Amino acid sequence: MSDLVRIGSRASKLAKTQVTEWLTPIVEQFPGMRFKREIILEGGDQDRVTPTLAEVAKTAGGSAFSTNQEAALVTGQVDVIIHSLKDLPTSVHEGTLLLTTPGPREDVRDVLCGSTLKGLPQGARVGTGAPRRVAQLLALRPDLDVVPIRGNVPGRLARTTKGALDAVVLAAAGLNRLGLTPDVHEVLDPAVFPPSPGQGALGIQVRVDSPAAKLLAQTGDLHVDACVRAERALLAELHGGCSLPVGAWGRIGPDGLLYLSAAVTALNGAEQVTAAGEGPVDDPEKLGACVAAELLAQGAAGILAAIRKP
Repeated sequence: MSDLVRIGSRASKLAKTQVTEWLTPIVEQFPGMRFKREIILEGGDQDRVTPTLAEVAKTAGGSAFSTNQEAALVTGQVDVIIHSLKDLPTSVHEGTLLLTTPGPREDVRDVLCGSTLKGLPQGARVGTGAPRRVAQLLALRPDLDVVPIRGNVPGRLARTTKGALDAVVLAAAGLNRLGLTPDVHEVLDPAVFPPSPGQGALGIQVRVDSPAAKLLAQTGDLHVDACVRAERALLAELHGGCSLPVGAWGRIGPDGLLYLSAAVTALNGAEQVTAAGEGPVDDPEKLGACVAAELLAQGAAGILAAIRKP
């Protein structure tokens, strides 16, 4: 095979930081290889118009941040794509696969910047573009005025310092990777505010049977991989994507078992169903399916169907 591996990612500073995070140990592991970065713009990067909450609710897919990258991979423009795994649909493009998820996984939790949740006054304006965060915020504080926002992390943080918003909800992982942790006012408990499936993890996508796939086949962390596979299996069972209010949190317990807890929340926060389970690390998809079945038994299908209505 060629000694050159072309790596694709989105254009943001966070995406570039994630490439560096993955690439640093890989370069040491494969000293004879050369790695070249390629920037690929996605629809979600090019469309900066802030959606309304109604428009956010109707968006049922997660492809706004992965479609062009997958196309570049399939056509051979690049050999590897580095994703934020939470942005990648549960069904990847035919002819491609996800490698074992690299570790360590960044912090899975969401954080509040600008204020603590209890410290927010009645009717406070809180920014987030994610339906899951909208729903979970309103489940805890139905009085809040949740404002849809988009853009890069520094730009969203600036909305609080300039007084346009009282607070914003962001992923701890992105802030940590960008070195912006002093801006955090409260870390939200994942037991109450379960994160997006795959949050904090990187998704490494390659073409099936490609030289890059063979080269990198033994990389990754099996425990991190089991956690995110359980989360994504649950999401797949619910026929959901990153634009639906589904939270899931997988972790390995001190007993060596894989634990998974999850929640589906109505977009207005008025209804929420939760479920949890545990199982062996070597069968994460089964655990994901079992916890999803419990959510469905409690009424998750009705919540999601109402959100998907045109």
